[in-house]
Amino acid sequence: MNTLFNFISRKGTKTKRSNLLSTRLSIIFFFLFSFFSFSQVKDTTQVNQLDEVLVSAVRVTTKTPVSFSNLDKKEIKFRNLGQDIPILMNYLPSVVTTSDAGNGVGYTGIRVRGSDATRVNVTINGIPYNDSESHGSYWVNMPDFASSLESVQLQRGVGTSTNGSGAFGASLNMLTDSYTKESNGEISNSFGSFNTRKHTVKFSTGLMDDHFELAGRLSALKSDGYIDRASSDLKSYFLQGTYVGKTTLIKALVFGGNEKTYQSWNGIDAETVISDRTFNSAGIFTDESGNTRFYNNETDNYQQDHSQLHWNERISENWNTNLAFHYTKGKGYYENYKEDADMADYNLLPVGSVTTTDLVRQKWLDNDFYGTTFSANYKSEKLDVILGGGYNKYEGSHFGKVIWARYASTSELGDHYYDDVATKMDGNVFAKANYQILDKLSLYGDLQVRNVHYKADSPETGLVNDNFNFFNPKAGLNFEINDNNQLYASYARANREPNRTDYENGSPKPEKLNDFEFGLRHNTAKVKLNANVYYMAYKDQLILTGALDDIGAPIRKNSGDSYRLGLELDATIAVLDNLIIRPNVTISTNKNKDFRFERDGVLTALGNTNIAYSPDFIAGNIITFLPVTSFQISLLSKFVGEQYMGNIDSEGSKLKSYFVNDVNVSYEFKPRSVFKSILLTGLVNNVFDYKYVSNGYFFTYDDDYSNPPAITTIEGAGYYPQAGINFLVGLTLKF
Repeated sequence: MNTLFNFISRKGTKTKRSNLLSTRLSIIFFFLFSFFSFSQVKDTTQVNQLDEVLVSAVRVTTKTPVSFSNLDKKEIKFRNLGQDIPILMNYLPSVVTTSDAGNGVGYTGIRVRGSDATRVNVTINGIPYNDSESHGSYWVNMPDFASSLESVQLQRGVGTSTNGSGAFGASLNMLTDSYTKESNGEISNSFGSFNTRKHTVKFSTGLMDDHFELAGRLSALKSDGYIDRASSDLKSYFLQGTYVGKTTLIKALVFGGNEKTYQSWNGIDAETVISDRTFNSAGIFTDESGNTRFYNNETDNYQQDHSQLHWNERISENWNTNLAFHYTKGKGYYENYKEDADMADYNLLPVGSVTTTDLVRQKWLDNDFYGTTFSANYKSEKLDVILGGGYNKYEGSHFGKVIWARYASTSELGDHYYDDVATKMDGNVFAKANYQILDKLSLYGDLQVRNVHYKADSPETGLVNDNFNFFNPKAGLNFEINDNNQLYASYARANREPNRTDYENGSPKPEKLNDFEFGLRHNTAKVKLNANVYYMAYKDQLILTGALDDIGAPIRKNSGDSYRLGLELDATIAVLDNLIIRPNVTISTNKNKDFRFERDGVLTALGNTNIAYSPDFIAGNIITFLPVTSFQISLLSKFVGEQYMGNIDSEGSKLKSYFVNDVNVSYEFKPRSVFKSILLTGLVNNVFDYKYVSNGYFFTYDDDYSNPPAITTIEGAGYYPQAGINFLVGLTLKF
């Protein structure tokens, strides 16, 4: 088995490439053979219909011509042992995940169809979660949020109209816990490798007087991380009050988290991957005696608190409405040690002839995000219409201060050495409709108008005062061939504004995307199969260059014309009554058209090049065996093909392919007294101890000193190794 893993990850000679192709074809053959040999498992996901209305404006069903996957509460609980939400989604189609700390705790990332997290629209109960300026979704700010989720839906591609930033790779919407009729409580504890531990307490009063419920959760999570000093100290809470009437649902929620994470975003070079794969350069400095040391508080510190109020009203059998208000407060900083810093850059006065100093700085962000979302839904026998939208405002204050300096006796510490305020207004309205034209043919239409106004002024961004008006039409057809099979085809247009980092690195243009999707859904008693072909044509796509800025944020540049063409296959197959397999495969080609790059001082036409971080082959599978009703064991497998970290097809920018397997075991029994259930869970990650790297960065710079007057382009790369074999075990008591 290890031989197979090793040869899959090697760079290929012609023979190795042939073997790898054979492996891929074998996976596809097995997938298709399974489709024709078995039939489908029924979807057992059940969500309270009143709660479901909170996300109905942004979710889709099999009636909608969109490629999507659902992840429900039952599936989440078996692997919810402390790892973050992206890691829990790792086995969905077209998904690639990574972790800075190497073990899925702390800072984690997700890419869908090669698009990074800044291009994945995320909503919580229909309310935008992406940071307004960076467009990122920082899961570390909401540790253990998976413990408060009812369900998750991932729509690949543009998807349907939603609130917040445009979806250029996918949209992810999350529905938080439903109410319960009976009172209950839950205590959950898990422990594992790298001194990882998670402690969670949940409660619900049940419906009091048949109308009111109060429920909540407290969580604490700590881990040392796989990478040196990549520690996390995370705390979170979730509290909701619910009123349920005959035609009314009102929910008030407050939730949030506090994180302190030692920075581990520097990565390591190729030699260090071999010699010391857990090395972390963050905080490194040389003391006055010439000794190498590490600053003990090179940390990221952030507190984020969310408030949501939802009011859903069923006006009649055909009409219901939803109105929501929200407010998010975020405040925090990252702290780091700087050697030989220029005092003038930090508003520090020289000490005699000394103009440079070692110092400790903090870069702060203090922001407020608030607004409203709304929708009205009309449903009849042939027509399903949703009218919706939202208006949100962001106000962010950026400032920095020096809290210690080796030489700074003539100036005040703690004063701000930079200050700037950014504001962003984001408003949209949309109309969606599914109309049953014929008994077997339905038409889908979706129109959205979105306005974005972003204003910022800082030394990094310069003066920004941009206003964008976007029109995003979508249309599709859904044809039911028979009771078991349906075809769909759709077109979607999306536009998207640049983020703050894009402005800091140039004069970016807004992106445009035309997304074409064509799919087949097959649904029988034992097999559920989805096959989807997509073509995503971009104009001025902001693609990752592979480089990072000085705070670890990825740098992007407009690429002109580019495209993604792919095939996605996923299935759920009941091989036996107690044996289920869930394979998925994505085969794609992702290209920049007529890409140009300045190498050795000369602008060179490279033709069509591969888009960074876009593997052309991704496969996953979950095999679940239930020897008895209360016991299950699963083998979870993930293969990610080789990928480039830059856009110039440099061999030095390649990430090797990898194939990783996890084993998940759970046993639940129901004692006769005290507890309603006792759940024992175990997770062995990377069970074959495969040494792999899931992420990295690539950079180039011009060196005109070594060989003047000629200019030489120098290339470099960094890597983020992931943990070898490691484990987590948990115990959940429900009462």
